[in-house]
Amino acid sequence: MHVVAGVLLDSTGRVLLAQRPPGKHLAGMWEFPGGKLESGESPSAGLARELREELDIQIDPVSASPLVQVPWDYGERALLLDAWRVGEWQGVARSMEGQALQWLLPRDVQLELLAPADREILRALMVSCESTP
Repeated sequence: MHVVAGVLLDSTGRVLLAQRPPGKHLAGMWEFPGGKLESGESPSAGLARELREELDIQIDPVSASPLVQVPWDYGERALLLDAWRVGEWQGVARSMEGQALQWLLPRDVQLELLAPADREILRALMVSCESTP
């Protein structure tokens, strides 16, 4: 399964996290927002669609840049988590599916509260932030 995730960074360097809802795999854990690609959909187009559906924001797919791809096997499901860094969007991110949202500085995110595959995204983000002047 190919899944895209948006690493939204606001002007103060905080990232947006969404909490997985009850009844879903890994319920209660936090993740970078996104979801499954549809058949024939490119990762950037899928990311734009998912962020519009989940957060009611518009991104220009060409303004998003690949951050990291994380192959992950949860036992009952294997996925390729394709994370994209997003620094610009239109609208105010709000929960469209009832999930809790929070903005945090990457250093303030508690790793153990993230879904396991999303921990690798946070690590990649922190490395990329350290190398950015």
